[in-house]
Amino acid sequence: MFEAIDLARFQFAFVVSFHIIFPAFTIGLASYLAVLEGLWLWKKEDRYLNLFNYWLKIFAIAFGMGVVSGIVMSYQFGTNWSVFSDKTGPVLGPLMGYEVLSAFFLEAGFLGIMLFGMNKVGKQLHFFATLMVAFGTFFSAFWILSVNSWMHTPAGFSINEVGQFVPEDWIQIIFNPSFPYRLVHMLMAAYLTTAFVVGAVGAWHLLKNNKNLCARTMLSMAMWMAAIVAPLQLVAGDMHGLNTLEYQPAKIAAMEGHYETKKGAPLILFGIPDDDAMEINSIVEIPKLGSMILKHDFDAEIKGLRDFPADEIPPAEIIFWSFRIMVGIGMAMIALGLWSLFLRFKNLFYSTRLFHQICLLMGPAGFIAVIAGWVTTEVGRQPFTVYGVLRTVDSVSPIDAPAVATSLLVFIVTYFLVFGAGTYYIFKQFSINPEQDKDATKKVGSLGVSLKLFDKA
Repeated sequence: MFEAIDLARFQFAFVVSFHIIFPAFTIGLASYLAVLEGLWLWKKEDRYLNLFNYWLKIFAIAFGMGVVSGIVMSYQFGTNWSVFSDKTGPVLGPLMGYEVLSAFFLEAGFLGIMLFGMNKVGKQLHFFATLMVAFGTFFSAFWILSVNSWMHTPAGFSINEVGQFVPEDWIQIIFNPSFPYRLVHMLMAAYLTTAFVVGAVGAWHLLKNNKNLCARTMLSMAMWMAAIVAPLQLVAGDMHGLNTLEYQPAKIAAMEGHYETKKGAPLILFGIPDDDAMEINSIVEIPKLGSMILKHDFDAEIKGLRDFPADEIPPAEIIFWSFRIMVGIGMAMIALGLWSLFLRFKNLFYSTRLFHQICLLMGPAGFIAVIAGWVTTEVGRQPFTVYGVLRTVDSVSPIDAPAVATSLLVFIVTYFLVFGAGTYYIFKQFSINPEQDKDATKKVGSLGVSLKLFDKA
């Protein structure tokens, strides 16, 4: 029988998993729209305006679903996690308020102009609105990741006589030790997520018509992003891992599957972790490479889970696998980016159907990697909500399990109906040929094209 805390944790995980895929997409898509409009103003080529209008409606739908899922998520702080909200409110409340007052208002304020103002405010002002929406999505990520990072590496606070976290230094709170690494890692993940969706749509239309200019443009831009950003993400991930090793060493030990403290620890490629026995079975490993990656020394000592307090060990059976899913997808992205460079060099980029088919299959890869990374990060923080200071068991509301189970069931049914319909509509839009409305684009701009596409979908 599940207890209230188990159901509350599952409910939050379910809602966040739904929510995170929309910001991960819209952060990158907003920047992509700004690039497309900038290229159109610079080069005066209609394909860029056509693609801008094609992706604009998709952005609007994804942005709306992200807002709705985010609002629902925030209510859980009051219903299921009221103790956490009470204790951390003086620190986290202002940060989340700054996100609403600055980033969200910036996005919302210029979104209407971006969606419907092409023929009303002029090209330059419309481009400025697009830039502001793109900057707003970045600024929103800045504040939210500052909140999340503080929960992993809390700094700049004291605890008063009633157990509340009281801010002492806002610079230390906002720019806490893990924040820069987490921000860079997440932003790159968002750009890659968007790139692989754009690339998949381009590949889909190229498989149907190899001469489709808009599809060629989408795939080309997406693969440039993959070829450049995916290797940089590997470097950013390594830096983030070193930071995590410093501040959350138990999480690193669980991610790597190290139960025993070892000098010259191996890199475990595959294994079956057993938290009850505190050992890993069926190991496939590379000797000493784990120490080299984590401490850049083949003979460095890596602390194992057995040497941490028993009540502070995260569940390795979960994050060992989620970490490998994330890394595996990242390596596949790098490989696809390198393959794209080779095909460009051989002048086969637009004619290799196998490459296009794999690009299509990789379309959802970014979303899977983002969710796997979130599981690695958040489950790896357990058993704490504020790492090392506030435990999860001490953060939950005094609420009965049946009440949480009821709301969880309502969330599951509602989310699959509402967001399932939205996602279905986005896929309907993907199926539309991005070139078929280019004549209309020249005449009426983004609003007319959007309404026309609504009718066709």
